[in-house]
Amino acid sequence: QVQLVESGGGLVQAGGSLRLSCAVSGSIVSNKSMGWYRQAPGKQRELVAAIHGDGSTNYADSVKGRFTISRDNAESTVSLQMNSLKTEDMAVYYCAIARGLLLLKPSGYGVEYWGKGTLVTVSS
Repeated sequence: QVQLVESGGGLVQAGGSLRLSCAVSGSIVSNKSMGWYRQAPGKQRELVAAIHGDGSTNYADSVKGRFTISRDNAESTVSLQMNSLKTEDMAVYYCAIARGLLLLKPSGYGVEYWGKGTLVTVSS
């Protein structure tokens, strides 16, 4: 049974930083595509950042240059360093792992495992 547990969310002022972490328990192959989605109230779910088995990364245009995704296969964690946070970054952030060798997609297609989410609140 694979479980994803996110941590690191909270309240931060605009311009501040947070680091989200996702601890993965269970048997996970290190070459899977992993990443972070977010969903704000009244908005569609968005793929924020993904890191693939070969180490390549993808970011939403809205976070490029501010967010950095990383993974530690030995520790079975994937992290998201978020800098220069804006009020529009406020959302519930979900950790996700793709099925098989699929790559995470903005639509969420191919996600095999989801975390329960962690709330990021950015005050102005």
